[in-house]
Parts: sequence; C-alpha cells; structure tokens
Amino acid sequence: MERRAFRFSGFVAIAGLLVLTAAALLAILPVLGEPGVHPLIPVVIVVWALVAVLAATGFIVVNPNDAQVVQFFGRYVGTIREPGLHWTWPLSARSRVTLRVRNFETARLKVSDADGNPVEIAAVVVWRVVDSARAVFSVDDHVEYVSVQAESAVRHLAASYPYEAHDSGRASLRDGAVVNEELTNELRERVELAGVEVLESRTTHLAYAPEIAHAMLARQQASAIVGARFKIVEGAVGMVSNALDRLREEHVVELDEERKAQMVSNLLVVLCGDRAAQPVVNAGSLYS
Repeated sequence: MERRAFRFSGFVAIAGLLVLTAAALLAILPVLGEPGVHPLIPVVIVVWALVAVLAATGFIVVNPNDAQVVQFFGRYVGTIREPGLHWTWPLSARSRVTLRVRNFETARLKVSDADGNPVEIAAVVVWRVVDSARAVFSVDDHVEYVSVQAESAVRHLAASYPYEAHDSGRASLRDGAVVNEELTNELRERVELAGVEVLESRTTHLAYAPEIAHAMLARQQASAIVGARFKIVEGAVGMVSNALDRLREEHVVELDEERKAQMVSNLLVVLCGDRAAQPVVNAGSLYS
C-alpha cells in the first residue's frame, strides 16, 4: 500500500524562491522612481506573496529512520522516507511515523494453561513499522494496536500449552524455543494488517500463580524424588547382579538360593537406604 510521494530537494525549492524574489524586484525596480504608486507594484507583491506562502507549505524535514505520510486534501499521495529537507505538494498534511526498532513488554498476565492451572506469564516483543501507510490508515493507533495484540497472543499461547509436560513428546510453556517461535509467528499474522513486522518475541516471566505455587512445588519435589529413587534402584539392581556374577565366576563362595536372597536383601538395603546402614554381625549360622 505504501508508495513514494512526489518530492524534490528543499534546497532547490529555496533557490527557486530566491530566483522568484529577484524576478519580482527586477519587475518593480524600473517603476519605483515614477511619481505615485504604479499599479504593477501591488500586483507583483501580491503574486509573490501568494507564491511564497504556497511554496512554504511544501517544505518538509524528514529525520533518519522516520517517514512522513503525505495527504493532499484527504487523499494519500505517498510517503517520504529519505532523510533531509524536501519540498512536496503544498497545502498537504503530513503524519510522522517512526521506522525505528521498538520493543514492548506485556504486563504479568494471569492465565489458565492447557491443564487449567493458573499461571503468570509475560513476554517482550521487538517490532518495527515496514509499511507507513498501513500504520496510519489501517488502524487508529498502531502502537496501541501492537500492545493489545501482543497481550492477546500471549494469553492465547498460555492457554494452548501446559506449564509442564508430564507426557513425553508434549510441548510445554517451559520449552522456550517452541513457545517463542509460535508466539512470534502468531504475532506476525496479527499485526501484518497494521504494516508492522515482528522481529522477535520471547517470554520474560513464567510461574505458577501464587495461590497454587506451593502445591505445585510439592508436586515437582515429589516427581523429583520418584525419579531419583528410580535411578537409585536401577543402579542398585545392576550392582547386585554384577556382584553375584563376580562371586560365581571367581568361585569366591557358593551360594544357594536362600543365601542369594539374603545377600540381595542386604545389598539393596545398603544401596537404597536414605541413611547409612548399621551392620549387625551374625556369630551363628544363617539357618539357626
């Protein structure tokens, strides 16, 4: 939708005004010495003043990384992006649009995740205007539009994933790469109407809501304990199996099934216990 507006160097326009002023002076100089007011003088002055005023309304200054959207009596006639002093259509209205890269950070939003748990989430969005005409004419305020769409996209994202994935192969809000990529893609689709390009977006805050944070922490601790116990038992079983194999291969001692069971029980108690085992010396026979 954006197109280049008619314009040329403002310094050329200033030079043209100076030439016009010199021509006006040359036109009235021959009649200045005549008695009375020559009718040519007011005509030249009025024409010069009208041209100068009209020309002055066409000057425009464009700063670096800015754009000026030009409207001529309500009609969009183009955009000027080149920095410097320019001259364009006189009596035209201009709207400044910054093309700088900007970022927006959402507030901490309380949202229910895919499992129904209340979580707090916030994100930062890095964006810039790529189509100044759309930014001015497609939406009322493109900055506010980006902020509203960013919060809406964050809420939608939080409701689409669980805070933690309890099933293997399922993405969660804690998978930063997946979540940030999806948030960026969704935001790009939402703000394209306003001529805005989203360069990057990422979550900056993610936590359970205070009212369930303690319960979820206990759940995480329980899961960690179960996982640790599983690894301990798995390792202990391997160590016991290796010990029995070594004793059999090296003919250290011959163990019947009952002695093997007793040895396995003792080793598992030592290896899997939370505290150091206190040995008890049996002075008698195992079968007594």
